Amino acid sequence: MEIINYFDVDDKIFWKEEIGKSDWGAGQYLYRLLNNNQLLDLCGNSTKVLMLVEGKTLISFCTLAEQDDVRDASLTPWIGFVYTFPEFRGHRYLGKLLEYAKNVAASEGATHIYISTDHMGLYEKYGYSFYKLMKDDENQDSRVYKINL
Repeated sequence: MEIINYFDVDDKIFWKEEIGKSDWGAGQYLYRLLNNNQLLDLCGNSTKVLMLVEGKTLISFCTLAEQDDVRDASLTPWIGFVYTFPEFRGHRYLGKLLEYAKNVAASEGATHIYISTDHMGLYEKYGYSFYKLMKDDENQDSRVYKINL
């Protein structure tokens, strides 16, 4: 298994289509953003789409971005669009992506990472702590988690 960044691969069309196979609304939204070349405009030019792959099989993906659906420029970077395909769940593959994202963010000078989610109990397994409730782009409450690097 390896982790690759969508923006660094030659076969973007293939990997974009693999992301598009996710059965989750936000995964479909990420696919549309990539398809329309809008992700960097929305989330920042340094955005990465990190993909855990085995050969040509996409196992899990997430973004590491300047912004996410909670718009607070004082909080950055954000992990977003976190998804593991159903057949790979239960193996803690997400932990590999989160650890990789932590290392990338730290190497770029970040001191914290944030995650906006409605999940409870998932990110705590990986060292994240509840930070506070914040409003997302749709003015809905979102649980924001934080980890110190």
